[in-house]
Amino acid sequence: MIAAVLAGGKSRRFGENKLLYKVDGKPIVMHTIERLLKAENIDDVVIVTCQEKKEDFGALGFRVLIDDLLVGPIGGIFVALKEVSDAFIAAGDLPLINPKFVDYIVERFYESKSLACIPMWANGYIEPLHAVYSKDFLPILKEQIEKGEYMIRKAIEKINPCYILIDDLPEEFKESFFNINTKHDLKRLLG
Repeated sequence: MIAAVLAGGKSRRFGENKLLYKVDGKPIVMHTIERLLKAENIDDVVIVTCQEKKEDFGALGFRVLIDDLLVGPIGGIFVALKEVSDAFIAAGDLPLINPKFVDYIVERFYESKSLACIPMWANGYIEPLHAVYSKDFLPILKEQIEKGEYMIRKAIEKINPCYILIDDLPEEFKESFFNINTKHDLKRLLG
């Protein structure tokens, strides 16, 4: 399976492109990518971003897919599935993503034969940018985008996804969801 890293965000709260901000000598997005590549079920990584950031992310040595829809994460997921088929989708700002948890989600996706396998908290909040999607989800995404409904959750609610209950998981898996929004968040990454 291919992992598609979404890297199209504006990083407003961070103040500059957070994914290219270096921590321990490498961009935050590389921390995410390196952990994804440690997962046994991930064969390769692609980066999904907008045209204006293509060169910056291309310099990291991975295939870059251009999201020209510019409608948020739903557009990035659509582009990834269209270009690479089934994909593990990850936000680029998840530097503590757990490779064993990635493998677990991929395995559950294959077992469930669902169109998506998504972690969910006990309160019903889902983690759609740390999930696996089938290429067969494309028509639903396309319909949502054409209607101007860009919340990925609305598309997910139209299918019968496999949900993974986060509260039942080992603590080290929950670290996966730590994301960087501000420079203050870097303190946790630096340890």
